[in-house]
Amino acid sequence: MKTLSQSPHDRRFLRDPYRFYRQARAAGPFFRWEELDVVCTTSHAAANAILRDRRFGREVPPERRAPVPEHLAPFAAVAEHSMLELEPPRHTRLRNLVLRAFTTRRLGSMQPQIARLANGLIDEMPDGPFDLLPAFSQRLPITLIARLIGIPEALAPELLRWSSAMVAMYQAGRNRQTEERAAEAAAAFSDFLRLHIADRRDRPADDLLTHLIAAEAEGQQLSTDEIVSTCILILNAGHEAAVHAIGNAVATLLQHRTPPEALAPARVAATVEELLRFDPPLHLFRRMAYAPVEIMGRTFAEGEEVALLLAAANRDPGPWERPDRFLWNRPEKPHLAFGAGLHFCLGAALARLELATALPVLFTRLPGLRLVKPPRWSDSWHFRGLERLIVAP
Repeated sequence: MKTLSQSPHDRRFLRDPYRFYRQARAAGPFFRWEELDVVCTTSHAAANAILRDRRFGREVPPERRAPVPEHLAPFAAVAEHSMLELEPPRHTRLRNLVLRAFTTRRLGSMQPQIARLANGLIDEMPDGPFDLLPAFSQRLPITLIARLIGIPEALAPELLRWSSAMVAMYQAGRNRQTEERAAEAAAAFSDFLRLHIADRRDRPADDLLTHLIAAEAEGQQLSTDEIVSTCILILNAGHEAAVHAIGNAVATLLQHRTPPEALAPARVAATVEELLRFDPPLHLFRRMAYAPVEIMGRTFAEGEEVALLLAAANRDPGPWERPDRFLWNRPEKPHLAFGAGLHFCLGAALARLELATALPVLFTRLPGLRLVKPPRWSDSWHFRGLERLIVAP
């Protein structure tokens, strides 16, 4: 197995990580990434198999857990009850309870809200060049997530700050300052939610938070700590990934001069899948082996981690012809942008709905939308996204 070196903070890599992924794929199904100090895979077959194999998981067994530093205690308290970090049976119970509130009917009712919100944001856009990220890509998902959970929209700037600080914990090269900011955000968000949960118990509403409280009241043993962690997970994943998904999608559509028919009602769902395959927001997802297990000729020892490079797997030439090309009319085929198996993204349906609704509105209202400057990618490769997208209507 080869060891390859690539700084995840290198500007050239941030602009195009897929060049490195192609180099890594040539080394075989697995390689060791020197800077991350972990075995990785770019193979769609390997990543898909590991995601679905119960011998791999996210939850660190008790005997392998390192003591939590005092300064990280508030962040660890949230992670302790987060579905993202759990395996069955706790994961199954939590996911089933959340799915009762995260219904298809509820999501379907959000489609008109998304369209109205997108139109409203476009109404506020200037006539000259502007940055689409704060004007559209950030405001749309954070407003929708706030509405879904039942948090006042006026708190959106604070939610953004908390979310960005906590998500930074999963990026390469985190430091003590990153950890302290994340812990501070976790504590502040948790305190706010506890007060909001108490208020919702007295004054129920038609929102996710009320439904999670109702599940607890019906004897489903959903604790306040679990409600807090679930709401934070939905905010962080639903906001951070959605911001990048929208920004990446708009950049791709503009760079490839995609024709209007790609976003027509009969075609938009398939175009969204190709956008998610071509340049997804989440590039890395880690799993731990719970027993010795062999995958494609590589044996993982118990406790060994493997990093699944989901974006690289989505460009594997095995499942896809011309995988490095964005083809809006490509036949649909399952990809790994939302993962697979037990931890398949809970918010996948909402993310797809946001893109399939907001993108046609944006490009119908602004048919002449164009790039003014090349997109600038942020130093956050793990969650690949833009830090600037200057466009003109």
